[in-house]
Amino acid sequence: MATMAGKRDYYEVLGVERGADEQQIKSAYRRLAMQYHPDRNQAAGAEERFKEASEAYSVLCDPQKRSQYDRFGHSAFGAGNGGPGFDPGAFADFSDIFGDIFGFGDLFGAGARRRSRAQRGGDLRYDLELSFEDAIFGAEKTIQFQRREACADCRGRGTRKGAAPATCTACGGRGQVRFQQGFFSVARTCGTCGGAGSVIRDPCPTCHGRGRIQRTVEKQVTIPPGIDGDNQLRLAGEGEAGNQGGPNGDLYIAVSIQPHAFFERRETELYCAIPVSFPQAVLGCTLKVPSPWGEHALEVPPGTVSGAELLVRGQGVPRVNGRGRGDLHVVVRIEVPQKVNREQRQLLEKLAELMPNENLPHDRGLFDKVRDFFA
Repeated sequence: MATMAGKRDYYEVLGVERGADEQQIKSAYRRLAMQYHPDRNQAAGAEERFKEASEAYSVLCDPQKRSQYDRFGHSAFGAGNGGPGFDPGAFADFSDIFGDIFGFGDLFGAGARRRSRAQRGGDLRYDLELSFEDAIFGAEKTIQFQRREACADCRGRGTRKGAAPATCTACGGRGQVRFQQGFFSVARTCGTCGGAGSVIRDPCPTCHGRGRIQRTVEKQVTIPPGIDGDNQLRLAGEGEAGNQGGPNGDLYIAVSIQPHAFFERRETELYCAIPVSFPQAVLGCTLKVPSPWGEHALEVPPGTVSGAELLVRGQGVPRVNGRGRGDLHVVVRIEVPQKVNREQRQLLEKLAELMPNENLPHDRGLFDKVRDFFA
C-alpha cells in the first residue's frame, strides 16, 4: 500500500487491526478523542494527535473511503483526488464524547435545539401523624400546606399581563451561540437566556417574573384502612406548579402512627397480653378477649404455660389492598397473687405437697440442665 511522506497509517493511528469492525474503530477513536482533545489535554502535541485521530476516523468510518484507503493508501486522497477532509456527519454518533469534553451538547452545529423553559414542578412532602384507630379503620383528614402555584395575573408566563417574552438578542432566539475552536464549529448554550431563546424584559409585578407565587392550600385526604407507618400516600399533581407551563409535581404524605396502650402492631398482625390465674391455666378456661372489632371468646386449653401464644383469626389489621385482615395474637401471662388469705394459703400449701416441683416435667428438665452445667 502506498504511503505519503509524513503521514502515519490510519490503522496505526487508531491502534486497531486492519480487519477491525466498525464498533472497534469507534471505540478506538472515542478513547483517543477523550485523551487528546485540546480542551482536556494542554500538553504539547495533544492537539495534533487529536486532529490525526479525527482524520483517520473520518476515513475508516466511511465504508467507501476505507475501501479506497485499503487499496491505494494515502495516495487515494492525494492532490486531485480530494483529501479526506473533515466530515462532521461522520461524528454524529459521538455527541456523548464531546458532551463530556465540552460540557454542552451539539458539536459541529448538528441538530441545534432551543431549550424549553417549561419544567416540571417540584414534589412536596407532608408528615401526617395518625392515631392507632385512624390507621386501623381509615379516616378523612384535612391538611394544610404551602406550595408554589402559577401566577394568575400572568398565567405563569412571568411577563406583565402574560405578554409574550422578548426574543433574546444575544442568540437571535436560537438558544445557542456559536464560536470557532480550531477547525471545529462549536455551539454553546446562550448565557443570556439560558437556552430558552427568549427573555423577560417586562416582568409581572405580582410574581416578579417568576411565574409562580406561594400559597397556603387546604386538601381533604382519604386515609385507607390498614395504612402502615411504612406507607406513603401520593396525590398526583398536588405538588408545586411547573415553570412556564410545565406539569405540576406530586404531593407525598408520609404517615406515622401513634402507639396503642394495649395492642402492639406488626404490619397486619396485632399482639396483646391477657392475664390468667394459675388454676385457669392448669384447668383451662374461656376468656373474653378485646379486639378492634369487638370482644371474642378465646379458649385457653388446660396446661397452658405462661408466654403461650393463642390465635384469633381475622381480628387484626385490614390489608390495604382490601383482601381480608390479619390475625390477633394473644399472649398468656399467668398472674401470681401478691397477697393471699389464710384459707388460700392452706390450699396452696396442700397443693405444694401433692405437686412437688421435681414431678413437673419442665422443672425436671431445668434441674437436669443445671446439673449438667456444674458436672
